[in-house]
Amino acid sequence: MRLDEWVKLEQLDLDSVETVVDEKVEDKVTSLKMTRHQKRKIDETHVEVGHEELDAASLHEHEEFTKVKNIATIELGRYEIETWYFSPFPPEYNDSLKLYFCEFCLNFMKRKEQLQRHMRKCDLKHPPGDEIYRSGTLSMFEVDGKKNKVYGRNLCYLAKLFLDHKTLYYDVDLFLFYVLCECDDRGCHMVGYFSKEKHSEESYNLACILTLPPYQRKGYGKFLIAFSYELSKKEGKVGTPERPLSDLGLLSYRGYWTRVLLDILKKHKGNISIKELSDMTAIKAEDILTTLQSLELIQYRKGQHVICADPKVLDRHLKAAGRGGLEVDVSKLIWTPYKEQS
Repeated sequence: MRLDEWVKLEQLDLDSVETVVDEKVEDKVTSLKMTRHQKRKIDETHVEVGHEELDAASLHEHEEFTKVKNIATIELGRYEIETWYFSPFPPEYNDSLKLYFCEFCLNFMKRKEQLQRHMRKCDLKHPPGDEIYRSGTLSMFEVDGKKNKVYGRNLCYLAKLFLDHKTLYYDVDLFLFYVLCECDDRGCHMVGYFSKEKHSEESYNLACILTLPPYQRKGYGKFLIAFSYELSKKEGKVGTPERPLSDLGLLSYRGYWTRVLLDILKKHKGNISIKELSDMTAIKAEDILTTLQSLELIQYRKGQHVICADPKVLDRHLKAAGRGGLEVDVSKLIWTPYKEQS
């Protein structure tokens, strides 16, 4: 579905199409020609193939997930970005192929002149929240969805343009948004974010994660994942990302879990349990187990599961997992968990 779009007839080069007609097929097609009445009768009773088992609500949900993207490009700061997926912007934006975003408050407009007028009035130079981390030119802001409803909803609209599996939450009161920025003398420019529920019964420490396309492949995604676990450590509990994970999300997390766990196993002397690994890393025990099993580092001996930590095997897996990306300097994190705040 990524980058799908409707194609106009004039965009197709029909001169390159070769038509080969099989006489038997042509006869069969002729014999199958229907009267208008017959076709209408079939249309009235037609059920889309593959969706027979879906009830009305499920079918509606399926249609929402499979909509062709509506906004072709956006302008955000100094970048013009081609979008990837459909996002349910309000109806008045249905006729807009391009939207202009204020990179600080995330309000969006149809025309460049509107954005220019807005920028003369907008006094924000960073996301509307508390700066909880600063290291060099990187800053992280915590934005409470309840205190900043418009910003939270606009961020969700923006994120949906680049995430195919995201469910758009209109009730942003329940979420905290952690917005990562590159800072310069013009302000703090968003490069990505993750969100998390304020109160999660399933121990989710991350609901949604996105690095904007111009900033991808720079280690920011790995940084955001690592940051979510540093917050879990501060809270004194284990965490796990909300399911389902996208294919890219699973790859990113599996890479993070692999690097963190194998680094510990390489340095640790003596026995170590899954529970101890979980306590040290804030990674949920089930995620540790599935990661080690996927690497074939769990063996069954004498009636129990044991971790096989051969140094050469660990080095091979660490090399395959790739670089760890930007490191979170925990000494620069100044943060109070949400429950303590309230």
